[in-house]
Order: sequence, then structure tokens, then C-alpha cells
Amino acid sequence: MGIKPRSPREAIQPEPAPGPPPRSRHVRNPIVILINMVIFLAFMGVVAFGAALYFGKQAFEAAGPLKTDETVIIASGSGLSGIIERLAAKNVINDDWVDEIVFNLGVRFYKNATNLKAGEYAFTAGVSMHDVMTDLVEGNAVTHAVTIPEGWSTAQVLERLKENKILKGEITEVPEEGALLPETYTFTRGMSRQELLNQMTKAQTKLLAEIWARRAEGLPIKTPEELVILASIVEKETAKADERPRVAGVFVNRLNRNMRLESDPTILYGLYGGEAWLKDRSAIKQSEKTADNKYNTYQIDGLPPGPIGNPGRASMEAVANPSRTKELFFVASGDGGHVFSETYEQHQANVAKWRKVEREKRKREQEAAEQPAAEQPAQSN
Repeated sequence: MGIKPRSPREAIQPEPAPGPPPRSRHVRNPIVILINMVIFLAFMGVVAFGAALYFGKQAFEAAGPLKTDETVIIASGSGLSGIIERLAAKNVINDDWVDEIVFNLGVRFYKNATNLKAGEYAFTAGVSMHDVMTDLVEGNAVTHAVTIPEGWSTAQVLERLKENKILKGEITEVPEEGALLPETYTFTRGMSRQELLNQMTKAQTKLLAEIWARRAEGLPIKTPEELVILASIVEKETAKADERPRVAGVFVNRLNRNMRLESDPTILYGLYGGEAWLKDRSAIKQSEKTADNKYNTYQIDGLPPGPIGNPGRASMEAVANPSRTKELFFVASGDGGHVFSETYEQHQANVAKWRKVEREKRKREQEAAEQPAAEQPAQSN
């Protein structure tokens, strides 16, 4: 209800505005103030976290400070902090607390803190922290290789592994002769010699089972172990891949006729074991041929008691599926190969030819050795 004016002057005066409403008691409540502050701080925290996440991700995926390709060795048991320290020392990441924190948090964000693998890693220039993490998680380490030639004895294999500076550890279990597969094996830094030996043994076991399963019928070998023994002899008799089935065929024919194998390499292995192939022995002495020797196939019937080396795939395949011939003899041809024959008479003629080739070869070598060296021109002072 309006105010009734008491005079004309009062009638033209505006009515006073109503006062502000009384302040709510709830607004002044400390709990409400605290809640408002918490909400504000939470909001600001979300904004800050989002910004940190965005810029952290940018830094984690950006090109790194590495100027040239670099190899970094991560030792086993380093842990995340040790890995970060090693990466910073090699300038793969910046050696400051910002990058170290970014890498640490980035690895943890992807839940890979315990998945980083030790090894030797080759990082390219400008590699990002994300790519570094990926390599360490996937174990994309630098690989090295060691080649085991076909026919090598176990003693030779052990010597090669001991000489390798990348492999580590001692050899605690020596495989039996013939139990290793000659091949080129790749490995990463930190692998033990025993682990690699075990890998060779496993590879030979698997391959032998496959070859034995598809062998020809009627072979005079009764077990996979006998196949390895004969294959090791074939391996030592010829280095030419195309001759191996034929050499294997000769030995199979001799075994079927109860003829002795008469293989020279068996003499050497019986006398010197795996050490036989560590030295160059171009000729066998008469005393070595007649010495008592359980491996000497000039003295024993059938196969020797064990392999004389570690045969490769080709030699084992040759024994499992030898050439179907009537040949019983072979002798060196003088050019790295062999001449084969079915009868002893043919063989004797081939031996005579080989001996003639050897005599001519020795004569040429002797003449070359006796030829005086060319005179050297006098040197002026």
C-alpha cells in the first residue's frame, strides 16, 4: 500500500527503494565456504592436470636431443631410475629433471615401469622418449651372430663360444658329440654361453626328428643316433654339397654288404677326439692308421661308437635319403671333389691317378720353394 502524501511537494517525491534482503545464514556458513573452495581447487586441478598431460605427451613424443646414432647398454636389474640415468648419460634424453620426470611418468602412464628389458640398443638421432620406451619394452636390442661350421666338433664349438666377448658366463653342461646343429645363431648382448649351447642342442633335436621321420626305407641304420654318426662321417669326407648323397650312398652300400667303411677321418677322431680338427692334419701317418682305435673304421665293423663331429642338415638329409647307386668306393680327384667306382679294380685305377696328381703337386711346390727369390733393387742413400 503506497504512502499517502501530506503535501503537494511530498506527492512529487519518489518513494524510497526497498532495502536489500537479509543475507542468508547458509552463505556465511564456513562449511559452505570450504566446499566452494574445494570445488574451485578441484576445477583448477583438473585444468592443470589436463594441461600437464597435454604438454607432457607432446614432450614425450617430440624429437629428443640425440644428435648422432648412439648405442646404449642397459644392464640387467637396472630398474627404471637406473635406465633413466643411463639414457641421460648418453644424451638420449636431456640430462635435466624435467625430461627425467617426463620419461618416468610417461613410462608409468603406459604401465611399462616393469616391462623394460635389458640389452644393447641402437638409438637413432632425434629418437623420441616414446620410441625409446617402445624399443625397451619390445626388446628391440642389437643382435649379434656366431657361425658354427658344419662338421665342427663340440670342442671347436666350445672354443668359439669362449672366444666370443659378447656372450657371458661359463659353460656348465657340455653336450655330447653330434648333439649340436651347425648354423648361424643370432643373440643379444648378455646371453649366456650355456643358453646358446642349449639352443643349438634343441635345434639339432628338432631337426633330427624331422629328418628321421622322412628317411628312406631299408637303410642299415636303426636309430636317429646312428644316422648322426654316419652323417658326421659323410660331413668329414666331402665339403661339396652335391657329393654328400653319393658319399652317403657308398657307405650305405658298404654297410649292407658288411664291408668296413674305411674312412680316414674316423682314425683321427679316435686318436685325438674333438681336438682332432683344431689342427691341420693333411695326411695320416702309418703309425696312426695301425694304432689301436675303437673309432678306426679300417679296424672295426659297422659304425664307430659315436659321431666324429656335429653334422649339418645337408649331411643328415643325405644319409636319410642317399643316392641309389652300386658304388662302393671313392677317392679324391685332386680338384676338391671325388671319383666314384663300383669295383675294386676301378677304384685302384682312380687311386693311381690321384697319387700321380699328388706327386705332380708336391713337385711343383718343391720347385717353387727351391726357386731363388728375385733380386731386390739396391736402395740409394
